[in-house]
Amino acid sequence: MRPVGSKYLLEQPLGRGATGTVWRARQRETAGAEAAVPGQPGETVAIKVLKEELANDADVVMRFLRERSVLLRLTHPNIVRTRDLVVEGDLLALVMDLVDGPDLHHYIRDNGPLTPVAASLLTAQIADALAASHADGIVHRDLKPANVLLAERDGQMHPMLTDFGIARLADSPGLTRTHEFVGTPAYVAPESAEGRPQTSAVDIYGAGILLYELVTGRPPFAGGTALEVLHRHLSEEPRRPSTVPGPLWTVIERCLSKDPDRRPSAVNLARGLRTVAAGIGVHANSAQIEAAEGVGALLAPDPSPAPVPGTPAPDVPGAADATQVLPNTGPGAPQYDPAAATSVLPATGPGAGQPGAADPTAVMPPVPQPEEPHPWQTQLRAARDRNEQTQVQYVDPAQDPLRRRPQRRPQPPQGHPQQPYPPQHQQQYGPPQPQPQQPYAPQPQYAPAPQPQPRQQYAPQPQQPRPPAPQPPAPREPRAPRQRSANPMRIPGLGCLKGCLFTIVLFVVAGWLIWELTPLQDWVAQGKSYWQAIGDAVSTVSDWISELGGDSNTPTPPAQ
Repeated sequence: MRPVGSKYLLEQPLGRGATGTVWRARQRETAGAEAAVPGQPGETVAIKVLKEELANDADVVMRFLRERSVLLRLTHPNIVRTRDLVVEGDLLALVMDLVDGPDLHHYIRDNGPLTPVAASLLTAQIADALAASHADGIVHRDLKPANVLLAERDGQMHPMLTDFGIARLADSPGLTRTHEFVGTPAYVAPESAEGRPQTSAVDIYGAGILLYELVTGRPPFAGGTALEVLHRHLSEEPRRPSTVPGPLWTVIERCLSKDPDRRPSAVNLARGLRTVAAGIGVHANSAQIEAAEGVGALLAPDPSPAPVPGTPAPDVPGAADATQVLPNTGPGAPQYDPAAATSVLPATGPGAGQPGAADPTAVMPPVPQPEEPHPWQTQLRAARDRNEQTQVQYVDPAQDPLRRRPQRRPQPPQGHPQQPYPPQHQQQYGPPQPQPQQPYAPQPQYAPAPQPQPRQQYAPQPQQPRPPAPQPPAPREPRAPRQRSANPMRIPGLGCLKGCLFTIVLFVVAGWLIWELTPLQDWVAQGKSYWQAIGDAVSTVSDWISELGGDSNTPTPPAQ
């Protein structure tokens, strides 16, 4: 357990996110007047401890203290209430009510998508929570299923929106100078991805994506990288699934508009979703169906959207200009015109003013860098390569050089004895020696090449008819090597033992069949069973052997 301040004690972690860790905690004593809810000792609460990089940023700490009253006064039945804020050294924590229930992301993953009616009613309650926060000037900016907790009340799911103000606190100049937006790529609005002015319409865009995911089980825009997802948010339009009714698709399409001015307000979104839910149900009447089909007239945009702090409102002149120059107010200066074009400082540098000279104040657009693999992925790939180099697998015994038997060379036919050297390489000295006459077979005319004939001797031999020599037997094909088992161990005498056991079993079975199927049973054992007769025979033989042994050892008494 870890104390947080003097009033709370952390017990166990419940979840971890991009901005901090949520803990189950217990209140040690009643909070003071600075807390929105004093609470009672022993009461269970949820505490979100922000990450150290947030707690170490002075801008975040100042914003945390400045917006303390804004977060504490935000109360709604569909919003997880913030009870207290704790600032202690390098620790920042938000104390909230504990909701015993899963978040919407895990619920969809475990149970599948919702019906169009259930999705409409659930999103309408989330829109009610957004309407209350927008009226108080608070924009969530990170609306997604993981930030919606499901509390069970009267046997029904009651959605409660959490993490209000976390994105607002994390949007610090010291922390976001390398980021283009604050939020999750799959749920971010196009104006947030491009860095344009942001208003409460970003939450309506997130509600549209959440509604799409509730009825389909997946967000409308996905990709392999965050850059690909952001590109689809900016350039692609969502496709209508076949399971989404027409009135509900009208609401989703209006919420996912690329133009923030066309998106409805949170109040109108909640009213339109309840109208759609009543018109697409199985018990809807004609008036409800007609009202649902005309839901587009109810989705009016917000005339005064709440701006996101740190970004100018879109209707302020020059809101999108980041390089405005203050007007000259000295003597003789021309009158300042607020509608004039933004003035640009003249280029000052080597070669300034020359055609083609480089502008020292020009900034190149960010070039997307390819994502490098994580170090553990590189180590895993190297280990996989080493395993492939030293792969161990089963080898056929016939192909194993350590177990292969030497192949016997086929014997040459008997009619053609081998000669160590060809006849033409043998030199004779002295008178010619008689050579053994070789029988030959007549060669057919269609043979491709005649067999070599032995050299004729110098002395002419009388021509005598020779009987045809028998054809030499065809050489036998070499026998394939016998397949040996992978286990070369042999037990001597095991084959003989198996043969003896098989023979004994065969004799026992044959004797039993003869005993049961022939009258031998009545002749020999007078109706005894086969096993009783064998037992009696074994007993008789053992007694006879015992008598022989006893007679040989017993001394014979002397004759009287």
